Amino acid sequence: MLAYEVRHLTKCYPRHKTPANDDLSLEIAKGEFFGLLGDNGAGKTTLVKQLANLLRPTHGDIRLFGQPLSTAPLVMTGKLGYMPQSGRALNNLTVGEALYFTAHLRGFSRRDARQERDRLLEIFELGPMRQRPTARLSGGQRRLVALATSMAAAPRILILDEPTNDLAPQNRIRVWDILREQHAQQGTTIILVTHNVLEAERVIERVGIMKNGRLIAIGRPGGLKAELNHQLRLEIIFIPDRPPVLPASTVPHLAAPGRWNLLIGREEAPAYLDLLSYDPAVEDFRLSTATLEDLYLAIMVEQQT
Repeated sequence: MLAYEVRHLTKCYPRHKTPANDDLSLEIAKGEFFGLLGDNGAGKTTLVKQLANLLRPTHGDIRLFGQPLSTAPLVMTGKLGYMPQSGRALNNLTVGEALYFTAHLRGFSRRDARQERDRLLEIFELGPMRQRPTARLSGGQRRLVALATSMAAAPRILILDEPTNDLAPQNRIRVWDILREQHAQQGTTIILVTHNVLEAERVIERVGIMKNGRLIAIGRPGGLKAELNHQLRLEIIFIPDRPPVLPASTVPHLAAPGRWNLLIGREEAPAYLDLLSYDPAVEDFRLSTATLEDLYLAIMVEQQT
């Protein structure tokens, strides 16, 4: 059964020359963990807002569990939890109130809503902040509260826009573990927008890659990466102001100051490793199979040529 059917979806904003979403069509299965990747401005947030029925399409059709959103907007009630990139709707509530009222408004009795609040406080380790207004939390704490609120009352669908933004490493790990468990135990359909491709690759089952409002690739990560099977990922860590000398044809990706990522042919690996081993500016290098991030970067480069 399909959770979402999207047909020829287009969204045009006033005074914008190009559409934010341009004739998008896709299907997302019930219980699927689906990822959306793309640069800033690719149209990801516009798409998920339309999936959450918060933004009306200019053209096209969206169906949720077979029912058109345009004619039955209340089909979303109680079925969907949406976590935006940022939001201030909870700022006047304490953490405990935000969780309790969300669960209650989604159909839980008062007793069940209190139990749901306490469960979420525990799994997100938010107990010490229960009585604090969300407006007085740090950015990372607000993200955890927003995610916990989106999950209140176990909605059938979760739409999460950059859920791990502003989170410390240990909290990012916790979030991925919670989402993985929610998906496995509840069969929740999860639609995830993220820039953290390496982390997302561990949980998503299928991915769509967007650019300029269009879907330019869609499929299972393993299938999409098959075209890179003859290549290896080389990560080079070096003194920032002393980049290593690489062969003229090499096009590295600057992941951070003093850190390059690049794809090389398997037959080229010995020569690269020999070259890097004798470069005093190179602090470390790692060789591995290609990742979803490498596929994403390769597709972006291909689209620019």
